[in-house]
Amino acid sequence: METSGNTILITGGATGIGFALAEAFLNASNEVLICGRRESKLREAKRKLPKLHAKRFDVARDDERKSLSRWVTSNFSNINIIINNAGIQRKVDFTSPTITKATRSRDDEVTINLAGPIRLCALFIPKLVKKRNAAIVNISSGLGFVPIASMPVYCATKAAIHSFTRSLRHQLRDTPIRVFEAVCPTTDTELDRSFAGEEEEAYRGISPKEVALAIVEGLKADKEEMLIGEAQGLYKAAQKDPESIFARLNG
Repeated sequence: METSGNTILITGGATGIGFALAEAFLNASNEVLICGRRESKLREAKRKLPKLHAKRFDVARDDERKSLSRWVTSNFSNINIIINNAGIQRKVDFTSPTITKATRSRDDEVTINLAGPIRLCALFIPKLVKKRNAAIVNISSGLGFVPIASMPVYCATKAAIHSFTRSLRHQLRDTPIRVFEAVCPTTDTELDRSFAGEEEEAYRGISPKEVALAIVEGLKADKEEMLIGEAQGLYKAAQKDPESIFARLNG
């Protein structure tokens, strides 16, 4: 996969792994578009990297997904790579009396982490299929293989993204679109940091820049499934002894 000379859209591109990817791809002579829900974060990202194109966008809203598609089509007709990175992570306790509020349908993990990327793929695939060098990159997690029980919905969405990506890759096998999955480990971003307990604070994971570098190198090597850092260990342990690794993560 060519990693320069592309026009790349990154959802959730103003912070964390998304911003690190934006910086890496800009440095590799690509045109980079980022989008996200927080205008302040988009302005900050644009201040740091003036060459970025930024648009406020909520992946959970159908009207905003369509608006994004029109904006991209009208202004960046060479778009050839979509990176589905936007996501949220919440602790959800199904024994709580307020569980219905924690799983409301518009702003929950299923809508943002899973339905959003699926629907964006449906919008952009008809555009990408006309390109010579096109790709979809879905960001998943090692927790899709071994879940942490206190974050059951987040982990389930990442397992579903893994399954969706494999099926999408099979369906698009005879098209110009390559389908990649980046299976990320614990990464030092605000996503993980907001839920860190005492034990997690001792280890914040690898940096977003390390993850971004692994993804860029994986694309160069045409590695369709990138198991990054400790995510590789989780994957192998889940294949070998799923009960033991689940018990270790949830002990």
